[in-house]
Amino acid sequence: MSQDAEPSIATSESNPDEMTVVVPQTGDLVIDAALQELAAADPDRPDQVLEAGGRLEAALRSRLTDLGG
Repeated sequence: MSQDAEPSIATSESNPDEMTVVVPQTGDLVIDAALQELAAADPDRPDQVLEAGGRLEAALRSRLTDLGG
């Protein structure tokens, strides 16, 4: 797993007023895809955020279950 797991916010070089979320990469394809989906969810659409968050939670729980044996 990558050590840069903290999300960060950056400004666009071409437009300093535009904020961009930099999605952390874990090295796990399923988790990374779920993180990307959550970052891409429209914050003005709570249903999208909740659905993407639920899929991320399920993926994380699955990985934790895999660790537990």
